[in-house]
Amino acid sequence: MADRTTSNITIGADRSTVMKVIADFPTYPDWAGQVKSARILSAGEDGLPATVRFVLDAGVINDEYTLGYTWHGEDSVDWSVVEAGKMVSGLTGSYRLAEVGSGTEVTYELAVDLKVPMIGMIRRKAEKVIIDTALKGLKKRVEGS
Repeated sequence: MADRTTSNITIGADRSTVMKVIADFPTYPDWAGQVKSARILSAGEDGLPATVRFVLDAGVINDEYTLGYTWHGEDSVDWSVVEAGKMVSGLTGSYRLAEVGSGTEVTYELAVDLKVPMIGMIRRKAEKVIIDTALKGLKKRVEGS
């Protein structure tokens, strides 16, 4: 698996509120930038999404794939590819939430493996754009501003 790209942001809300927005996949196209659609295919016994089908348009990474999710309460969620796309062969990531003051620090890690050759620097830049756009969009969505 490729090296992970990591970034974080502090959101003015508790972990529960942030995690509810993270788990609300049908709204991702409204705030996650490159996500054009996110359709929940199955849910776990806890009612949280277990598999989600994504359509992504992140410039050099344009694809459709399915991710499987593992939820760890309000602390974190991890995901990985369960059905690869035409370009994306592997995608692993996580959101980690930690209480800080009156808010929540959200750390997003992402690693993308592609079927097509791509210079590592370009792939990491695409990962960074995806992460930064998602974190800023998540903050805006949660804080309502």
